[in-house]
Amino acid sequence: MSPSTAIGGYFGLELTYRGEIPHAGAAAFQSARAAFLALLREVRPSRVWMPWFICDSMLEPLRMAGVPFGRYSLDESLSIDAGLVPARDEWVLYVNYFGLRDAYCRSLLERFDPSQVIIDNAQSFYSEALGAGATLYSPRKFFGVPDGGLLVTSRAVRPPQVEDTGSLARCRHLLLRTAADAEAGYAAFTEAEATFVQQEPRALSKLTRALMQSIDYARVRDRRRRNFERLHAELCATNELQIELGDSATPMCYPYRTRDLGLRARLSTSRIYVPTYWPEVVRADAGVPTSQRDLASTLVPLPCDQRYSVRDMETILEVVSAGRHS
Repeated sequence: MSPSTAIGGYFGLELTYRGEIPHAGAAAFQSARAAFLALLREVRPSRVWMPWFICDSMLEPLRMAGVPFGRYSLDESLSIDAGLVPARDEWVLYVNYFGLRDAYCRSLLERFDPSQVIIDNAQSFYSEALGAGATLYSPRKFFGVPDGGLLVTSRAVRPPQVEDTGSLARCRHLLLRTAADAEAGYAAFTEAEATFVQQEPRALSKLTRALMQSIDYARVRDRRRRNFERLHAELCATNELQIELGDSATPMCYPYRTRDLGLRARLSTSRIYVPTYWPEVVRADAGVPTSQRDLASTLVPLPCDQRYSVRDMETILEVVSAGRHS
């Protein structure tokens, strides 16, 4: 009998299998937004309430599915406006911001009918699905993988029959960052991100699955928590965003809310790169409430992920503190 896979010949990547992908039973797609699109097409709620504080890419599936959506504001603690009361056949999507809002996500399942709640865990890969109507995950926000999206739901959502074939092309920025440095791969990174626009749902690729099965998830979790705690010990007193690292939390970044207008420039000059989350929210002409625009414009997400050591956190702290002494 012929083997199911070829034996002999040239070598491929040597990846150590460490176990199955977390969130057993999840349907695996090429991206979280593709998973969201598949969910919307199958269930078709009458409306989905979305926070202003979210990337425009998550509005794309709603438009593609032809599902209306409304917007709601967050308060200073990133909690949903108390006035939001969805109709019976409407959904409320909430982002588990920065991987730090597990307890609040649980409270939403008491405030609303759990079947009406969609938890977006794109920023909280390690958080468990809590029994909401659906839970979404985006691995590439946490790990060096080209794509991927997980959907946990009890609803009947048919998994894609066609596998995604774009993973190989999306690996160029990962290889350039490893072979050269961050600047070398940035253009390739933006090109890779552009490939997710207007995509039909596809199944997770074999390449991304193999990469995800090789990750030491416990090591990643421990490193992220340790780095976060070092930054928090120094910055909690000046952070305008009141945050805590719960016992089960694994942070995406350290969200530092500050009025230090020169911080981003100092970080960039020091080759410490931080994204601007939800740039659409910052624009004054987007019809965004002033309070939400202020939240987005004053937030500096400091890196604290598994690539870095506590010594690297000290470097970040030196740059942050330079603004206080200038």
